[in-house]
Amino acid sequence: ITASLPKEESESAIPKKKKKTIYLTFDDGPNKGTQNVLDIINDEQIPVTLFVIGEHVYGSRLQASVYDSVKRSAYIELANHSFTHAHNKFTKFYSVPADVVNDFKRCADSLSFSSGIVRTPGRNIWRLNDIKQSDNHLSNAAADSLQKSGYTVMGWDLEWHFNDKLQAIQTYDELAGQIDSMFVHNRTKTSDHLVWLAHDQVYSNSKDSTSLRKLLGKLKEKGEYDFAFINRYPGIEKIPKADSS
Repeated sequence: ITASLPKEESESAIPKKKKKTIYLTFDDGPNKGTQNVLDIINDEQIPVTLFVIGEHVYGSRLQASVYDSVKRSAYIELANHSFTHAHNKFTKFYSVPADVVNDFKRCADSLSFSSGIVRTPGRNIWRLNDIKQSDNHLSNAAADSLQKSGYTVMGWDLEWHFNDKLQAIQTYDELAGQIDSMFVHNRTKTSDHLVWLAHDQVYSNSKDSTSLRKLLGKLKEKGEYDFAFINRYPGIEKIPKADSS
């Protein structure tokens, strides 16, 4: 006679499938779309990381006010996206590595950032332990200087692209499919961990804000993913904080 386990015991004996982790990150705030992003994130109660631009915090009273609201959210982690965003002159910016480091230090000092986690403007650059990648070789020296100064440079695995009218290109269904595919085919920098990039300014319109809300809802409903702040990315916890002196 074969005895069967009680239902609750048999279910607990089955190893649970390890969830994959998504790190939702938004760049370029505070700007016109940041408040909508904040409202959606607070409603969905999902942790996200905002890579902010120092100049934008001081750009207007509205931007300063939005930044104050962002800081109060339990679901928002703030990180450094430089002070000037290179004034969008990226080739010139990265040609002087010392100036790049100073620009990030200026942002950290002005906003009292204690974390050394940064994202470079206009470039997908990684400098995290043995992960070293730049999407443009001309930025390598600047990226190496940031790492030597104690910064952790975080790029991304997948981007929600936008057009010149600041409208999202992929539908939320397409993006959800791309996320699934990247995990299935192990195309992320670290297995089972995906860094996702979007930009605050896209969500100043209601259509794309609705798409963002639907995407997050769809990812939550799948039950296969965890969400985390970028400071929980594997390897970051072992890195000493940057010296802002």
